Amino acid sequence: MNKIAHLTAIIALATATLAACSHIDEDERLIYVKMQAPKRTVLLEDFTGQRCVNCPTATALISQLHLSVGDSALIPVAIHCGPLGFAGNAKTIGLATDTGEEYYNKWNLEFQPVGLVDRKGPMNYTDWTNEVMAEMAKEPTVALQVEAALNDGNIDIRTKATAITGNTNAKLQLWVLEDSITTLQMMPDGQPNYTYVHNHVFRAAANGTWGEDISLNEGETKTVDNATSIDNAWNTRQLSIVAFVYDEQGVKQAAKTKVK
Repeated sequence: MNKIAHLTAIIALATATLAACSHIDEDERLIYVKMQAPKRTVLLEDFTGQRCVNCPTATALISQLHLSVGDSALIPVAIHCGPLGFAGNAKTIGLATDTGEEYYNKWNLEFQPVGLVDRKGPMNYTDWTNEVMAEMAKEPTVALQVEAALNDGNIDIRTKATAITGNTNAKLQLWVLEDSITTLQMMPDGQPNYTYVHNHVFRAAANGTWGEDISLNEGETKTVDNATSIDNAWNTRQLSIVAFVYDEQGVKQAAKTKVK
């Protein structure tokens, strides 16, 4: 299936599931957006929960969109938190984190699923596709590269950031993500699924909840080295690092790499 067909399927999926969130008039529903070559990598923060029955529908939308455009254009992050988050118990793995709860409260979120596309403000999952396409088409002002490797119980992270145009005074944020976690998820039919596979799950902030200051003059490159400890609950074969530069106007650029 080509990329245009994938995007058509995404629009169809979102339109078919609008009723799960709220009523939207026919003239306000999603329209087809022509695929464009990405100019920048977009960060999609999916605020989700294992007890959220509508969240698997949003996850399916992300999967289709991600399949269409790839990591070079879209980095989704599933942040488990909020009233429908689940911290786990003796029998079942929970994915909610205290840091995820801080993010949920920071943005004054009131329902799930809800997302931030390049931190342009909270929006319903039915609006994510069009917003991702719009962000992909913007010219990047920062170039970003990230490398990560296991080192004696830690993850060593090296990030290179370059100001392409203009000077940059922003924050560099590093997150640890884990794929292929099999655990509880409430489904749209209201039933629990204990064999549900969760991907791109936010595990921890590697350089503080809100990242660290970074300033760059136009054309300047800076290399930043960080290290973060590995939690025993993580599967090191399924870890990735996401790096992004952001300020009050939103995310300027994002990058992702597997932990080697």
